[in-house]
Amino acid sequence: MKLFYFHTPELVPDAEVPDCAIAIDVLRATSTIATALNAGAEAVQVFSDLNALRSESEAWPADRRLRAGERGGKQVEGFDFGNSPLEVTPERFRDRRLFISTTNGTRSLQRIQQAKTVIAAALVNRQAVVDFLKQEQPETVWIVGSGWEGSYALEDSVCAGAIAAPLQAQIALGNDEMLAAIALYQRWENNLYGLLCQASHGQRLLRLNCEADLDYCSRVDVLQVLPKQQEPGVLTAAPRASTVQAQTSVA
Repeated sequence: MKLFYFHTPELVPDAEVPDCAIAIDVLRATSTIATALNAGAEAVQVFSDLNALRSESEAWPADRRLRAGERGGKQVEGFDFGNSPLEVTPERFRDRRLFISTTNGTRSLQRIQQAKTVIAAALVNRQAVVDFLKQEQPETVWIVGSGWEGSYALEDSVCAGAIAAPLQAQIALGNDEMLAAIALYQRWENNLYGLLCQASHGQRLLRLNCEADLDYCSRVDVLQVLPKQQEPGVLTAAPRASTVQAQTSVA
C-alpha cells in the first residue's frame, strides 16, 4: 500500500486514477459530512457550485432534503445552514439528504470523484478510515487536503499524518509531503486543538466566534462512520466491517 499526500486538489495529478482517494477538510466540510452521516442522513451530495446545488436539490422532496452553503466561513443566504458540524442533530438529519457546497472541501471531493474508491476523512472519524485501509489494502492511496482557496492548510496535513501514522509498518510513502504530514502529527498529536487554533483557517474561524467548532473538529476517533462515495458526488455511510461479517456468518 503506497500513500501519497497532496496539499490541495489543484496538486492532484491529471493523468492518473488511484485505487483509493481520501478527501480531507478538517475545518470543516469533511467533519460536517461525517457528523451528518453519523446522525442518520440518507446521503450527502457535494457540489463546488452553489447554483448547481440549488438546481439539483429542487428535484428532491422538500421534507427529505437539507441545503448547506458556506463561503468564507459564513453561511450563504437562503441555505438551511452553513458548514458547522455542531448544527447537525439526528432529529434534523435522519433520513434526509444533505446537499452541501463549501469554500474548499467539496471541491476536493469533486476533484477525486473518478477514483475507484472515494472516502471523506477528518480527525473525528480517523480510526474508521484507518480500519478501512487495513482491511482493504488498496495498492495506491491519494490523501488530498482541501487547503484554503488553493493554498496549504495545516489542519488537513495533520489529519493526513494521523491517518498514515498507525499504518507505517504496512505502507510505503509515495512522496515527501506524506512523510512531513506524519512528522507534523507526531509533534502535535497531544495538542491538536492548539494546532488548529494556530492555523490560519482556525484563526479565521475564531474571528467568526467558532471556537466550539475548532474544539469538536480537533477530537480524534469520536465517530465510527466511514463516508464513502456510492456514485459521483454522493456519499453514504459504508457498512462497518463487523456488521458485514456478522451478516455473512448468519447467511
